[in-house]
Amino acid sequence: MKMEYRRLGTSGLKLSVLSFGSWVTFGSQLDDDLAMESMTAARDAGVNFFDNAESYGGGDSERIMGRVLANLGWARSSYVVSTKVFWGLSEQVNMSNTLNRKYLLQAVDGCLDRFGLDFVDLLFCHRSDPETPVEETVWAMHDIVSAGKALYWGTSEWPGEALIEAYEICDRHHLRRPTMEQPQYNLFNRARVEQEYRPIIERHGLGLTTWSPLASGQLSGKYLDGIPEGSRGALEGYEWLRSSLTDRGRNGKLRELKSIAAELDCTMAQLAIAWCARNPLVSTVITGASRPSQVVENMESLGVLSRLDDEIIVRIEAASS
Repeated sequence: MKMEYRRLGTSGLKLSVLSFGSWVTFGSQLDDDLAMESMTAARDAGVNFFDNAESYGGGDSERIMGRVLANLGWARSSYVVSTKVFWGLSEQVNMSNTLNRKYLLQAVDGCLDRFGLDFVDLLFCHRSDPETPVEETVWAMHDIVSAGKALYWGTSEWPGEALIEAYEICDRHHLRRPTMEQPQYNLFNRARVEQEYRPIIERHGLGLTTWSPLASGQLSGKYLDGIPEGSRGALEGYEWLRSSLTDRGRNGKLRELKSIAAELDCTMAQLAIAWCARNPLVSTVITGASRPSQVVENMESLGVLSRLDDEIIVRIEAASS
């Protein structure tokens, strides 16, 4: 079971097809020791990309990951780390829910300080900002990359039309173009990747670092009989997830997927992750875990990938549609 490495779009940067992200877990479910064990397990499986964001855990996620990286002493050349900015860490005007130049230039400095790094490899605009001209945002991201504080910049969950505008501005002014987009992608959320972004990917070489392959854990099957104690659905602040996690219609589909996973001798989570990775448009699938053993289980999805032939794919997609 060998890790595959894919180019990030048409860039020269290669990412492990399965990566490790800290959303939800770092700070709320994982302390420094468990984070270190989980990141080490991911690294041992061949993961070279670790995803983060300014807003995760109110900045604590970056601090934890930064301390772990420092303690592990990995060569900086051996891993790729990302962060995302938009939400901000305060309610001050100009410092939250924005992509204006003032915020972006200050936010990246804060991220680097919390990480204890000189630069991040990937910097994402975490959402689009309809109140800031795309041109202002593009120029700021160009300047951040030119200053060496990030090596590549991209977007997360941007509407297709905003992405197209960003490319047009970059080409007009000879600015550094967006390299990647980070959308949600799983068996229950396919349209943005497969329809809205496909022509942009084909024309501009956009890479995808997709998140939530398990649809917030639903595709793991853990919520088929309710909300388990200690799961994401039981966490304070994630009440908004509970209605979808226990949706009877979706859970009926999940029971069909469970039988397909049993035929392939894998878990539902491994099946769902492998399905995402099978899409050639996807550069890397960001996985998450609340314990090291879960990291190991997720990485075993690599062994399922080769077993997903066309017939199985048709059955999986029919069961989840």
